[in-house]
Amino acid sequence: MIIESLKYNGLCSCGREHKMETVFSVIESGCLKNVNDYMQKYNLGGYTVAVYDKNTYKATEGIHPKADFEVVLSPENLHADEHGVELLLKQLPQNAEVLIAVGSGTIHDIVRYCAYKRNIDFVSCPTAASVDGFCSSVAAMTWKGCKKTLTAVAPKIVVADTDIIKKAPVHLAKSGFGDMVGKYVALTEWKIGNILTGEFYCERIAYMTLQATQKVVESVGGILKGDESAFENLMYGLLLSGLAMQMMGNSRPASGAEHHISHFIEMEPEKLGLHSDALHGEKVGVGTLLAIREYQRLTHLNNISFKDYKEFGKEEILRVFGEEKSNEILEENKNDAATNIKAENLKNNWEKICIEINKIPDIAYLKDLYLKQGIKSELNDIGVSKETEQELLSSSPMVRNRLTLMRLRKCL
Repeated sequence: MIIESLKYNGLCSCGREHKMETVFSVIESGCLKNVNDYMQKYNLGGYTVAVYDKNTYKATEGIHPKADFEVVLSPENLHADEHGVELLLKQLPQNAEVLIAVGSGTIHDIVRYCAYKRNIDFVSCPTAASVDGFCSSVAAMTWKGCKKTLTAVAPKIVVADTDIIKKAPVHLAKSGFGDMVGKYVALTEWKIGNILTGEFYCERIAYMTLQATQKVVESVGGILKGDESAFENLMYGLLLSGLAMQMMGNSRPASGAEHHISHFIEMEPEKLGLHSDALHGEKVGVGTLLAIREYQRLTHLNNISFKDYKEFGKEEILRVFGEEKSNEILEENKNDAATNIKAENLKNNWEKICIEINKIPDIAYLKDLYLKQGIKSELNDIGVSKETEQELLSSSPMVRNRLTLMRLRKCL
């Protein structure tokens, strides 16, 4: 399967000109051995550094891309944070001109951010279908304890070898499914923002993301069977989601309340005692069901009333995050995305909002799909107490200043 992403370049019917950094992606059996041929074809040369962790180095043994230098990081306590970045930057030769990321989400976020800092190209070689960020031009990082979306660079080419990907532990593919199914919420949030504020919205980006999501959902049953076409479809969806973010210039088409719930848990607010060792996509998958359940509940409320939006206050943020992280969260919520939302605006548009919510697959259908495939679906499954659910719904919007219905629950 080939994705010629340059076809998405140029002026769009939305009125914007989209520009793709990724010029070529391939999802095929055995394609990892052709990485250097693809690099030559697309004029990626110079001093090349391949970056692995010990697990991905072993998983790709015998078919490592040719490189002038290799960095093999320890996977123990390796995270996409300032420490992971420092670890790689210390080992990178000063004359590096191209980085090859051979791994899953953590390796890719570290490499793409280091490539940005060094102003050099990078090549993506996913070893698991675990996240949707392989083609992204931003890096999802935990920076000084807070979740941040940092400017980075997208890969010039992506080489996804299904022979490697389908041999990865199956929970990694389930994590990728969780990251993809979250697009139902993210796309709905984006459309709601457009309805309420006239926020820019591109039908083409939304459509390509939704089609990729539906393809993943339809083929998820083949993952447990090791079906190659299922892994192709999953990886296709993950790559297309990243390409959609490139077209948009940010993560709006791919990240809404479901990601904010995941990020909130990952930040481990000290006052709430939250902790989870689950993968990012597993947390997003659970957050997706929480958000959909709540949104579908809201559409069935009788005699609903509305009030003007009120911003998160310093005391409220301090209560949740404590002294250490509250300043970062306060900074994030400056110029609140929902500041100008008034009760009258919400009331006048509530029917339109409900129509968009009702386009999301029914919560019962999705929950059944999760259970049949053994995908984590409840807070307890990811090591988080069910008793924290209401706090997650209320406080998770604090982690990202983005207009979502979860943020607007304060108006209902």
